[in-house]
Amino acid sequence: MNFLLIPIVIFGILLLLASFFVVKQQTAVIVERFGRFLSIRNSGLQMKIPLVDRIAGRVSLKIQQLDVIVETKTRDDVFVKLKISVQYVVIREKVYEAFYKLEYPHEQITSYVFDVVRAEVPKMKLDDVFVKKDDIAIAVKAELQDAMLDYGYDIIKTLVTDIDPDAQVKSAMNRINASEREKIAAQFEGDAARILIVEKAKAEAESKRLQGQGIADQRREIARGLEESVEVLNKVGINSQEASALIVVTQHYDTLQSIGEETNTNLILLPNSPQAGSDMLNNMVASFTASNQIGEAMKKQKRSKDKE
Repeated sequence: MNFLLIPIVIFGILLLLASFFVVKQQTAVIVERFGRFLSIRNSGLQMKIPLVDRIAGRVSLKIQQLDVIVETKTRDDVFVKLKISVQYVVIREKVYEAFYKLEYPHEQITSYVFDVVRAEVPKMKLDDVFVKKDDIAIAVKAELQDAMLDYGYDIIKTLVTDIDPDAQVKSAMNRINASEREKIAAQFEGDAARILIVEKAKAEAESKRLQGQGIADQRREIARGLEESVEVLNKVGINSQEASALIVVTQHYDTLQSIGEETNTNLILLPNSPQAGSDMLNNMVASFTASNQIGEAMKKQKRSKDKE
């Protein structure tokens, strides 16, 4: 008799153990009785009637992500692949709809993503797809939100995480970008060269100005020195003409001495007699006289024209 009670006790213990089950955090369990929906159990230790109730399924209440890759054509006839990441969650109050109304939620979401992307991207050029990817994501979320809400799914966020044009198109875009950068670099190089030329010209002009000023100052000092020399000679009884001749002769021999001191001086033939200084003085006086006569003649001619 005792041997018959042992299987009954074991069977009872197994039934008792089968009556309890554990539901994990952020999970909902669907319990059915004889194939009909009975209840939704949340996290914790739960109980059911053995052989009568059964766990039909478990629904995760965590945020999930589905990546959908869509290939479509832009308005400028460029084929491009877009990776759309959809983040969604089952609404806690609508676990029943999420479990019973929709057999394959991933396929349903994928279909809506394909439909929206292939409706929006063909309206844009390739460059606009990169710029307006947020607009595409917003359009996908709006469409999914309206469609999936009845099935118990809430769309948290949609992201366009990758835009991949054809390899030849990417190569062409890289060449365009490189050409544009080379153009900008050439413009900068041209501006730099122009600035160098302008600055060099300014420096040369300033150098010439300073050089001319130096020559003018030198000649002014020479003239002042000659004037002082003539005054000194006049004080000792030498008239202006004799003083001028003496100065010219002195400078003539100073020039010869300077040339002779230079070892690398080229061959120069100059008169070295004292008469040469007098000839140079006479030539200078004649030249100054002729210049003064020409100037007076031009002034008279101008005055006569003004009177007419």
